[in-house]
Amino acid sequence: MSARQITSLTNPTVKAVRALHLRKEREESGLFLAEGLKLVIEALDLGRVPRILLYGPDASSHPMLRRAVEATEAGGGEVIQVSRDILEKISRRDNPQAVVAVFPQVFTPLESLNPAAASCWVALQAVRDPGNLGTIVRTADAAGCGGVILVGDCCDPYSVEAVRATMGSTFAVPLIKASVPDFIAWRERWPGSVVGTLLTAAIDHRNADYRAPTLILMGNEQAGLPPELASICDVNVKIPMRGRADSLNLSVATGIMIYAVTG
Repeated sequence: MSARQITSLTNPTVKAVRALHLRKEREESGLFLAEGLKLVIEALDLGRVPRILLYGPDASSHPMLRRAVEATEAGGGEVIQVSRDILEKISRRDNPQAVVAVFPQVFTPLESLNPAAASCWVALQAVRDPGNLGTIVRTADAAGCGGVILVGDCCDPYSVEAVRATMGSTFAVPLIKASVPDFIAWRERWPGSVVGTLLTAAIDHRNADYRAPTLILMGNEQAGLPPELASICDVNVKIPMRGRADSLNLSVATGIMIYAVTG
């Protein structure tokens, strides 16, 4: 394989790729960083091609790297061979992946969603933790959910931390952004159940009547679901707390709800 080689830590491409750790840079460029050959191959399987593919010496003999290189070049992307030092700088980790890629971000318009495409969908209001968000995207993928809707001011699903937590599911699950007013207006046309979770709800999540397609609406990690969104749900449910803890981590609670709905 022939690829352009970069050895300088101050190379403009290296700086630009490393800058994708910053939300401002991701938003301005419309790009994001994905680490690991496994993620790149999963992206290719789903028709997503890197804009830039960087690989280090540890990956040069990997049998799947050739596929990634050929697909990137065929799609008009750039392939670059780099040193381990550069991979450490880009990843901001002492044990970086041997392959790093830059992809275009993809968001699905809210109005284009087809509720009938899946029996379960997830909406998250003002989720703050990228690890939670990435884990929820991964769980939604595992359960065959139709997509994840980010309502209001959420953390960035294309941050390095969120993408890491998805373990590749970021390429498989449609991501949608919506303001609170737009989401409330759009929800009026939802053909199935809209289900919220509240600690004060009277109905156990295992006993609710879920009509497909079911839209699960989860609130912020600290504040939970605000009244303006709880009020638009067909039913609000609670997950029983039997021990001393009075609440669950958001990604755990969302996973419980997803599998309660999907069986």
